[in-house]
Amino acid sequence: MEKFKPLSLEGIKTVSLKERKSKGTIDLFGQKYSPGKSVAEFLNSLPKILGSKDLHEVIDHIARAKQEEKTVIVGMGAHVIKVGLSPIIIQLMEEKVISGIAMNGAGAIHDAEVALEGKTSEDVETELDLGKFGMSEETATLINNAVAEGIECGWGIGRSIGEKILRNKLPHYDMSIVAQAARLDIPVTIHVAFGTDIVHLHPSFKPAAWGEATHRDFRQFSTLVSTLEGGVYLNVGSAVILPEVFLKALTLVRNKGYLVDHFTTVNMDFIRHYRPLANVVTRPTRRGGKGYNLVGHHEIMIPLLAAGILERLAI
Repeated sequence: MEKFKPLSLEGIKTVSLKERKSKGTIDLFGQKYSPGKSVAEFLNSLPKILGSKDLHEVIDHIARAKQEEKTVIVGMGAHVIKVGLSPIIIQLMEEKVISGIAMNGAGAIHDAEVALEGKTSEDVETELDLGKFGMSEETATLINNAVAEGIECGWGIGRSIGEKILRNKLPHYDMSIVAQAARLDIPVTIHVAFGTDIVHLHPSFKPAAWGEATHRDFRQFSTLVSTLEGGVYLNVGSAVILPEVFLKALTLVRNKGYLVDHFTTVNMDFIRHYRPLANVVTRPTRRGGKGYNLVGHHEIMIPLLAAGILERLAI
């Protein structure tokens, strides 16, 4: 005899579909594509559901922040540069959408290599086998000398590298985020951990100068964060360093009495990482505002986001 008999379905209670609340309604559905649409029309034809709905809301928050002259900070890992998005980031700076940028050390390195030679991102596996990974002389000399010189001017790492690229009129300075930020007087802060970046392997590396410069950048970044009320913070492609730096800067400015409670945070990456979700999306917005997590390839998502913002501002 069976111990657990199949449950009878007799007598179940049903409800009317007409009365039942439904999350998916046809007014939220996507629209058929018509060739010749503008970018704005294409974006508006996307479903207003889940990730697409979040994308629309993020576009709205950033466009509104720009219109109301609120702060928009982009924290970005090196991958943003490696996949060719520098021109788009520079355009958003020129349009005064972006108020400031934070990078890790790798971001500064790839940006400087683009300025030097119009190329970056070496074949790590091959070069590592040969003991040549990270041994680019021009990269290390430019960056390490820039930091050593810039500290005498009271600059952090970002401004030091940007000013040197401009002074030296490097061949592709127009593609350098740090150089164009220096030209536009937009702060770029670089946040490093010693031993993580290839320029730390070279004799031109000056630890004392780098330590002081990255601490200056942290304090400048904290000043930017202190103005985030009503603004937007985006973390794009940094899984550890920038989420940690952002959380520490936020607690510092709140400790000093700055009101930073109601703002928008956005994390953008290929996959969901614990630290960005905790330190960018959820924890900082507990007292107000809203956090978003947009999953996708940077080389697709960032152009879509930028186009949506610029289209919205043009209306």
